[in-house]
Amino acid sequence: MRISDVLRGKGASVATVDPGTTVAGLIRALAEHNVGALVVVDNDSVVGIVSERDIVRRLNEHGGDLLNATVAEIMTADVVTCVPEDSVDSLASTMTERRIRHMPVVVDGKLTGIVSIGDVVKVRISQLETDRDQLQSYIAQG
Repeated sequence: MRISDVLRGKGASVATVDPGTTVAGLIRALAEHNVGALVVVDNDSVVGIVSERDIVRRLNEHGGDLLNATVAEIMTADVVTCVPEDSVDSLASTMTERRIRHMPVVVDGKLTGIVSIGDVVKVRISQLETDRDQLQSYIAQG
């Protein structure tokens, strides 16, 4: 299965945030969209990703002043992305090895979707259930 199949099932909308947004604004956006991470976009280009984990880690460093910091100050700028043609299996390996929970999908430099580790797990479970059903059917015929 390809990433394009995952996006077809879940949709391609992506919650984004501007790098100049304050952390207080970021927290509001995370809650509003009910997500764990937002892609940071500047002039339609992916410039970073910021997650709840980034907030928690920086809170230890900045204390209460963190709410006035900008997303650009706490985001991960080295964003690992994928393309719709990538396989779910390769994405699962990359996410596990790099300890990434959210991966933006990019085509020709433009953000076209996002895949979470939850999406990957859902697909893997579905594949396993299909395999199990096929094996049970095969055994029942024998």
